[in-house]
Amino acid sequence: MTQKQSHFFAHLARMKLIYRWPLMRNVSAENISEHSLQVAFVAHALALINNKRFGGHYQPDRIAVLAMFHDCSEVITGDLPTPVKYFNPSIATEYKKIEKMAEQKLIAMLPPELQDDYRSLIDSDTIDADDYLLVKQADTLCAYLKCLEEIAAGNHEFEQAKKRLETAMEKRRSPATDYFMATFVHSFTLSLDEISDDGL
Repeated sequence: MTQKQSHFFAHLARMKLIYRWPLMRNVSAENISEHSLQVAFVAHALALINNKRFGGHYQPDRIAVLAMFHDCSEVITGDLPTPVKYFNPSIATEYKKIEKMAEQKLIAMLPPELQDDYRSLIDSDTIDADDYLLVKQADTLCAYLKCLEEIAAGNHEFEQAKKRLETAMEKRRSPATDYFMATFVHSFTLSLDEISDDGL
């Protein structure tokens, strides 16, 4: 029997063609594939920090995989700029519906025997609320880190975005995000020489 062909992974491969921050000048362009990997790194760390320091019971590996897939619907929708996406509640609500349809379309591309496995990673309605919040914390943190990098490179275009993200991070603040900020974030404002200097 001939196996039916699936376009699922061909679509995911196009994540590298979708660039974030589309209305802003970037010193270094960032695509959603790169962003998703960084979010996976940070979400995995937040899960570990929660578990090791604050009595959490997350599954860090699952959190990392959820983060890898958190923006994959954008291969169908594209990355709508935040000022447009959240211009008013009606637009935000309608865009959520579009994202939901894109998630379902991606899942439907898979062979039937794999759909439930990927549904638990892609369908935002099926993801545990605590896990989803942790990935959103990591997503916001990574956007903030991007702002720090751009500003450190002399790009003032990202100063307002930085302020907006500081407000968003305050709303999603947790002991684990405070720990991450205090331990890891300052390095993103430094040069390669500065982060390579180990005092030797």
